[in-house]
Amino acid sequence: MTDTKRQAEILSVRDVGVSYGKTQVINGINLSVPAGSFFGLIGLNGVGKTTLIKSILGLRTRYTGDIRILGKTPADKTVKKDIAYLPERFEPPWFLTGNEFLTFSLQLYGRKRDEALFAEKAEALALDPAALERRVHTYSKGMRQKLGLLGTLLTGCNLLILDEPMSGLDPAARTLVKDMLLGARAQGRTVFLSSHILADMDEICDEVSVLHAGTIRFTGAPQTLKEQTDSENLERAFLCFIDKTSFEEVRAA
Repeated sequence: MTDTKRQAEILSVRDVGVSYGKTQVINGINLSVPAGSFFGLIGLNGVGKTTLIKSILGLRTRYTGDIRILGKTPADKTVKKDIAYLPERFEPPWFLTGNEFLTFSLQLYGRKRDEALFAEKAEALALDPAALERRVHTYSKGMRQKLGLLGTLLTGCNLLILDEPMSGLDPAARTLVKDMLLGARAQGRTVFLSSHILADMDEICDEVSVLHAGTIRFTGAPQTLKEQTDSENLERAFLCFIDKTSFEEVRAA
């Protein structure tokens, strides 16, 4: 990644902590995401990845520290037009057709309906364009996920935040999604994603952060994490890293 891209920071998270009642979920989180990059957040279930994402989106307002998107706080309404979000448990309204859902998604960002573009991008994800005329309650899990990805990408937003975007997709569909996301990055857009499919993260991410026991334990290139743990793939590197981290903490206690 060039120094120019590193200087252009689209997302900044500084010493952020979130508690639910007396339980501290995340604490002292620091992230810096360069504009035009592919940034991955990885961690086991329950470590606070979705909590952090909700805080970045302004959906979780009770937190300590500071979060900035293009220099603005998540509460700033003007920053909303620059962010598109795909939640982990995406379920489009069952009573809409695919075209109606995409139209609604684009209207939220002041963009016009374009059924020809909808069909083109659907085909690029191996989603039958004819299915866009059907109500989404007839869709499979994979089809609904593709529709959600289309609704997110077609907004044209500068920052795409995707929580488990490959959920329900087979290997062929995941490859098509990765190609489309890489195309978005080539346009200068930033992709921030959380995923348990670390092979995909290894392939496409410029940097990853490891969230473990409520704090960020590593940020850097996937290759660096693999080298530090003498691992051939990111999944094994991640597991080795958190095992080593947990062992050292117990030994130091």
